[in-house]
Amino acid sequence: MTVERVGIVGAGQMGAGIAEVCARAHVDVLVCEQTRELTTAGRTRILRSLDRGVSSGKITEREREHAARRLRFTSDLGDFADRQLVVEAVLEDEKVKAGIFAELDSVVTDPNAVLASNTSSIPIMKLGTATKAPDRVVGLHFFNPVPVLPLVELVTTLKTSDTVAERAERFAGDVLGKQVVRSADRSGFVVNALLVPYLLSAIRMVESGFATKEDVDKATVLGLAHPMGPLALADLVGLDTVKSIADSMYAEFKEPLFSAPPLLLRMVEAGLLGKKTGSGFYRYENGRVAR
Repeated sequence: MTVERVGIVGAGQMGAGIAEVCARAHVDVLVCEQTRELTTAGRTRILRSLDRGVSSGKITEREREHAARRLRFTSDLGDFADRQLVVEAVLEDEKVKAGIFAELDSVVTDPNAVLASNTSSIPIMKLGTATKAPDRVVGLHFFNPVPVLPLVELVTTLKTSDTVAERAERFAGDVLGKQVVRSADRSGFVVNALLVPYLLSAIRMVESGFATKEDVDKATVLGLAHPMGPLALADLVGLDTVKSIADSMYAEFKEPLFSAPPLLLRMVEAGLLGKKTGSGFYRYENGRVAR
């Protein structure tokens, strides 16, 4: 059965991006945010992204208008009763996410509806156990910026039904046009299990005085042909997010290389979270590194 009605919980950077690609794929999209202020900010975020798509020639003005009309907003998860697929995209907090899944479980009526989390690190089974039907819970991990990056990780648990997994994969691949990779239900999944130890290693290198942040990033870009250095990438991801993923992976595997370095801990405590706060390993003005 084709998914035609989607719910998105959260309209932050990731939730807004997921809502946008769904609306552009001709899907009816209902976005849930807690307050009027967050709803307004989420709507603005999506419309600005659509406007950038028009300016860059990636979509037409008519496509932008049609996508905008497919977006609706609510502050009541009860309005998700008819949704065929829901993606949770709130902050990376297991307790908060589990509470949302418990509520969705009692609200979404279709027994084959997909209840998905966009978590970047929390094992999906921990969220599935918050429901009475863990067979319909999966991970659908999109990447930032969602309208640009083509990858989605599909994470299934020991309880996920084949029907739900196939429905989620068809939606991400056939409807949204994303490339789907499957991952076992382990903290970090595929991408972050590879990426985060690399970012932490770069942070330790700077912390120890082995090399400057500029030289670490330059060496990676010019020597390894990466499009962006690890410190700049950590700033883009958000240092709080990097820490959260590292904490989740360390809790699961107890691998010392997964533990957050003291420098990262102090920066997060100081609110130096990277590009989104204007300062992390680099300073930012108008979205660009300040010179």
